[in-house]
Amino acid sequence: MKKIVFFDIDGTLLDHDKNLPSSTKQAINQLKENGVFVAIATGRAPFMFTSLIKELDIDSFVSFNGQFVVFENEVIYKNPLNQFYLEDLSKTANDNGHPLVYMNEKTMKATIKQHPFVEKSISSLMMPPPTDDATFYVNREIYQSLLFCEKEQEQFYFEKYPQFDFIRWHRYSIDVLPKGGSKAEGIKKMIARLGFELQDVYAFGDGLNDIEMLKAVGTGVAMGNGVPEAKEVADYITTDVSEDGIWNGLKKLNLI
Repeated sequence: MKKIVFFDIDGTLLDHDKNLPSSTKQAINQLKENGVFVAIATGRAPFMFTSLIKELDIDSFVSFNGQFVVFENEVIYKNPLNQFYLEDLSKTANDNGHPLVYMNEKTMKATIKQHPFVEKSISSLMMPPPTDDATFYVNREIYQSLLFCEKEQEQFYFEKYPQFDFIRWHRYSIDVLPKGGSKAEGIKKMIARLGFELQDVYAFGDGLNDIEMLKAVGTGVAMGNGVPEAKEVADYITTDVSEDGIWNGLKKLNLI
């Protein structure tokens, strides 16, 4: 029976210092040797993990939390943000002094230059801060936006824009996604292409944006360093990413 395993990146494949543990790389290689299909499922944009997929020799991924899906280097699904509502959000955020970052598969642009919330959030991903282009979203497919505000300011946006889903990933930043968009939906598109059943699908994750994925697949594995909400819905909890979490989890599932 063919199986597939999806891996989140930050806090799952990459450790707390954004390094790939040697045991994780070894586990991925062994998975592939065992005939298991391996894919990425991340909130990151494709341009943010090119070196990782090259190092791991992976050519299939769910990116932007499910909005841009690539199977064996071919784009098979795209779900961009609605332009009308994105423009409205842009105006509202600007009026409130809250920056946005617009992201497509190739790059990202910020609405303003050098804002500390943008710099602190993006630097946590070991990425350089984006250059500014406040109209970057116009006539382009934007698959995810980042809204920069503190937690006590987010409820306003949740209520004003039911057309979007918002997921906080950093103290100063929230992912803005199309309503109903998730890693789970992206995974469904890929496994339909492969002809796999959900019970043969495994996923590893640690964050709030992994909850739908961990619930949807046949076996969801939360990292030991995962948020409580992810652990609650997981079928199994492995060790911390820095304590061979991927290796131990795959061993427990008899996949390696």
